[in-house]
Amino acid sequence: MPNRNPRSHLATHEVTNQAAALEDVNLFASDAILMFACDWSGANAHRERLAAFGARVGAAETQAWAAQANRAPPVFLPFDRFGRRIDEVEFHPAYHQLMALGLEAGVSGAAWTVTEAGHALHAALMFLMGQADYGVCCPMSMTYAVVPALRASPEIAAEWEPRVTACGYDPRFIPAAEKRAATMGMAMTEKQGGSDVRANTTRAERQFDGSYVLTGHKWFCSAPMCDGFLTLAYADGGLTCFLVPRWRPDGVRNEIEIQRLKDKLGDRSNASSEIEYRGAWAQRVGDEGRGVRTIIDMVQFTRFDCIIGAATQMRQAVSLAAWHVERRAAFQKKLIDQPLMRAVLADLAIDVEAAVALTFRMAQALDAASDPREAALARIGLPLAKYLVTKRAPTVVVEAMECHGGAGYVEEGPMPRLFRQSPLNAIWEGSGNVIALDVLRALAREPDAREALMDELRVGGGDAGFSAVATEAEMLLAKPSA
Repeated sequence: MPNRNPRSHLATHEVTNQAAALEDVNLFASDAILMFACDWSGANAHRERLAAFGARVGAAETQAWAAQANRAPPVFLPFDRFGRRIDEVEFHPAYHQLMALGLEAGVSGAAWTVTEAGHALHAALMFLMGQADYGVCCPMSMTYAVVPALRASPEIAAEWEPRVTACGYDPRFIPAAEKRAATMGMAMTEKQGGSDVRANTTRAERQFDGSYVLTGHKWFCSAPMCDGFLTLAYADGGLTCFLVPRWRPDGVRNEIEIQRLKDKLGDRSNASSEIEYRGAWAQRVGDEGRGVRTIIDMVQFTRFDCIIGAATQMRQAVSLAAWHVERRAAFQKKLIDQPLMRAVLADLAIDVEAAVALTFRMAQALDAASDPREAALARIGLPLAKYLVTKRAPTVVVEAMECHGGAGYVEEGPMPRLFRQSPLNAIWEGSGNVIALDVLRALAREPDAREALMDELRVGGGDAGFSAVATEAEMLLAKPSA
């Protein structure tokens, strides 16, 4: 919260020419780019909901929660004071305030419960939430993205989908069956393989009642206090997807042991852990041997959230820069009136508008996935957009930081946190080379995806420069590499 009545008249000088903090601003109603994207993508059907949420996330109180949650990162509690194993993570109260704010607004569940433009609504809500704190968006994203994967096993979906799509937050560490709303995580990668999940060594043994027991480890498990996780392990039939809840059906804590929390560059409010399955109880999701195919349905939507996240960071960085230069003077002029500064901000604004447009075009494709052409566009467009937008975000954030001068490099302000967060979305859910290979596979094996991409590029043919690039792309795509 802002300090009350600070003194500007000091013993040696008067404090002037300082831009106030950007707070108590409606982050939806003040964003013409976002409102326009919502208009053409269909999310404007939820305009009142978005405006109300924009006011909440832009409030000084919410921005203070974000700062607090990042200054006081999560703490791992392996044992209670009596020496009994508990494997819990303790968060600052501000983290729970942010989680409640986003989940109650429907950041995770709205896409699956509204009847119109659900994924566009999700994109707008996540775009706004990320401008408060992006760390809490990680569990919100996984909870949103898990729904299609759960549907591979209708009986599991019937139990879990109502909880993960509910507009609510229950931080208590109790069995999910006792909650109205639950959160879900994902743990795929292991030490020896990383993105090569087929190198995993975690084993799953089928039990007489159809459940499984998992033994092994996961190298990255973010938001370990989620109520359950989708994970990969080898069963007799091959690599398989499993749901591992934090509690067993008999009310005993499941044998998921947290080894430690990662000390990360950014994303400080969000806990990322290393875990071991020591005979953890699990349910199979989908068929044995179809684990990658099952969980990739979740990955498609978490990749979508990576695009949203990168666009969010770009937008926030440029908004903060514009706010600063409109209020700071140098050499007898406001910084915004300096020609070079205007040119820099204009270039950055174009990057932001392009990122937002691409993000909401992907939302539009997901909302229209019953149309084969739109589904094909989403298949190729999501990895392409993830590569393009997430790679661009750190550059935009750094340039925006320079607009603040030395003030942008000081930890008390928002730019350092934004800077540390900016590389994450390019790494999460497949770094650049992994994404590039996925694009090449889609181009080589899915002609419908290639044609949908070319149809999309041809739409922009009104600009001569763009048309030339589209023509060159069409020539390259005629014989894609395998």
